[in-house]
Amino acid sequence: MKTYLDAPDDAGRALSDEETALAHALQINGRASFKEIAEALGVSDQTAARRWSRLRSAGKLRVLGLTDPLRLGDSSWIVRIRCTPDAAASIGEALARRTDTNWVSLSSGGTEIVCVVRTRGPGLREPLLLQKLPRTPQVMDVSAHSLLHVFFGRDLSTINKSGPLTPAQAAALAPPAVPERAMDAAPVKLDDCDRHLLDLLARDGRAAPGELAAATGLSQSTVRRRVTELRAAGVLYFDVEYHLDVLQQHFRAALWLEIDPARLAEAGSALAAHPEVPYAAAVTGTANLYASVAVTSAQDFYRYLTGSVAALPGLRHTATAPVHRTLKGPGPYLPATA
Repeated sequence: MKTYLDAPDDAGRALSDEETALAHALQINGRASFKEIAEALGVSDQTAARRWSRLRSAGKLRVLGLTDPLRLGDSSWIVRIRCTPDAAASIGEALARRTDTNWVSLSSGGTEIVCVVRTRGPGLREPLLLQKLPRTPQVMDVSAHSLLHVFFGRDLSTINKSGPLTPAQAAALAPPAVPERAMDAAPVKLDDCDRHLLDLLARDGRAAPGELAAATGLSQSTVRRRVTELRAAGVLYFDVEYHLDVLQQHFRAALWLEIDPARLAEAGSALAAHPEVPYAAAVTGTANLYASVAVTSAQDFYRYLTGSVAALPGLRHTATAPVHRTLKGPGPYLPATA
């Protein structure tokens, strides 16, 4: 089995205009049919299917069905691991192979690992953090910041802000909105069939109902109904994962901001609207607002920091960490190609 790092040579190349349009469509609705995508893009069903097949086989894109930890009563932590430069890559790769991590990156010149760690239930009780990492000789420091609120992310990315589709095209593809009351409801309880179904979607968010039915032992109608119910409850959402080399064509950085607590919601909403920000969330710690930033160059990052970031309401302190290399994207499983 080959990973994305062993994918065809063209996998990491920039997307064409047609491919970007398809990526935008899939970001809006990862389960949209080829007929729906074709109608929105103004192409034939066959053209839409062919473009997707080419992108997937080349390892450029995949669609993932992911779950919101807060809707399941789980916890997410943004973890910073400071270690010796000679060990950062190997520790980062080991973390990337775990199914309880995502967005594993090397930053600060390769001396720091930043990743998102998910734990079952409230609290931080996983041996990954409390036992294994601090005991590793090359690890100098570990800090964990609990995720409190997502201002921008999950099923949204920067392509939702600056992608090529018109508002009318986006509206034609948009799935039913999750009711606000669903996000505030009690955590959803899953049974074994649900967990198996969600595990399959985490590997391939566009798996056909027939494939999912065969793998789970459920009927196709039950699969369709349960996917719809889990989406409506805010548990299940769909995200687009790009080949890591596509991501690394940009200057990327982690941004840690200390905001006056009285203005945290205002600052988070303002940050979420910035076209440079693919992810923004409130977290625990002195730096109570975290964001990932993607721009064209270091010069653009400087202009962004001294302009849009400096103007955020309630800003007290700013810390940045340029991303050296991304080892894992949004899903629990490392991608693989045939």
